[in-house]
Amino acid sequence: MIIGVPKEIKNMEFRVGMTPAGVEEMISHGHTVYVQKSAGEGSGFPDAEYEAVGAKILDTNKEVYAIADMIVKVKEPIEPEYELIKEGQVLFTYFHFAADPALTEAMVKAKAICIAYETVKAKDGSLPLLIPMSEVAGRMAVQNGAHFLEKTFGGKGIVLGGVPGVKPGKVLVLGGGRVGRAAAKVAAGMGADVTIADKSLACLRYLADVMPSGVKTLYASSSNIKAEIPTVDLVIGSVLIPGDVTPHLITKEMLKMMQPGTVLVDVAIDQGGCFETSHPTKHTDPVYIVDGIVHYAVANIPGAAPRTSTFALSNATLPYALELADKGWKKAVKENADLVPGVNMVEGKVTFKPVADCYKLEYTDPATLL
Repeated sequence: MIIGVPKEIKNMEFRVGMTPAGVEEMISHGHTVYVQKSAGEGSGFPDAEYEAVGAKILDTNKEVYAIADMIVKVKEPIEPEYELIKEGQVLFTYFHFAADPALTEAMVKAKAICIAYETVKAKDGSLPLLIPMSEVAGRMAVQNGAHFLEKTFGGKGIVLGGVPGVKPGKVLVLGGGRVGRAAAKVAAGMGADVTIADKSLACLRYLADVMPSGVKTLYASSSNIKAEIPTVDLVIGSVLIPGDVTPHLITKEMLKMMQPGTVLVDVAIDQGGCFETSHPTKHTDPVYIVDGIVHYAVANIPGAAPRTSTFALSNATLPYALELADKGWKKAVKENADLVPGVNMVEGKVTFKPVADCYKLEYTDPATLL
C-alpha cells in the first residue's frame, strides 16, 4: 500500500502522523511511504531522518494526497485539504465529527474511508488512540491553567501550589477519565487543593484508591458543582462522550457564581466543550474573558508539546496503521474488533451512530459494508 504523511496545517500544530521509526516499520512490511517536505520538523524529525529509513519526500500536500492509498495524520482535515481527498481513500486520524458540521459534510461529499482515532475502542472499553493525547492534554491543562491564573493574563494572581503560610489554589476537575486523572495528579503534585468529580460511582471509588493523598472525590451533580465553583480558582473540563457532543456542566449563568479571575480550561472543546461559554481558541490567542472568567479552549493542546506528543501518539497508532496497510481496511476491520467503532464514514455513508444522530443523517451499520 502507498502511505501518505502530510504536514499538519492547523494553526500551531507541530505534531506529525508518523515518526521515522514508524515509517521504517511500514517500509519493512513492504509498503511505500511518502512524507511531505518538513512535515516532521516541528516534532524534531528532519527530512533526512525520513529519507534515511526509505521514505520518499514530496514538496506539497497535494502531491501526498494524490498518490496515497491511505493518509496517516494527526488532526482532522481542514478546509484547504477537503478538495485533495480522493473517493475511497483511507484517512486515519482524529476527526471529532460531532463538533464540526462543515467537516462532516465535506467528508460525506469526499466519499473517503474515515477511521477516527478517537472512537477506536478496545475490548475493555478503553479508547487506546485517545489515551496518549488525553494524558498529555491533562498534564498540560494544569500547566496552562496555572499560567493564566497570573494577574497579567487576567487571572486572580495566585500561585496554584501556595507558599508557606498561604493556602494553595483550589482546582476542580470535571471528569474522572484519562484527562481528569492526569490533570488531578499534576495539580496535586504542584501542591494545589484538588477535587475531582464524576457521575460514575465506580469511577469515584477507583479514583479514591489511585489518586494522590489529599485529592478529594465528588459526585458531579449540578448542585455539587454549584457548591464548589464560588471558591474554586481553576476548573479543568475533561468530560468525554466518545464521538458525541459533550454536555455543558457549567452554564453561562453559573459564571456569575465564580470569583473574577477564575480560569476555565476546556479540554473537551474538540467535542463541543463542557462549558456553555466555550468556543475554540488557538495557541496564538488561547484565552478570552466572559463575565470576568478566563476561558482557555485550545482544541489541540498537545500540539504545543509535539516531541512528546508525536512519540506517544505514534506508539499507539502504528500497530493499527500497520494492520490497515497490511490487510486493507475491510479485512483489518473484520479481523480486529477494536477498529469497528473507529469506522465513522465509508464512501459517503455515516457508519458511526452518534455522528448520524447528531446531524440527523442516515446511519449505516459498518458490518453491512464489509
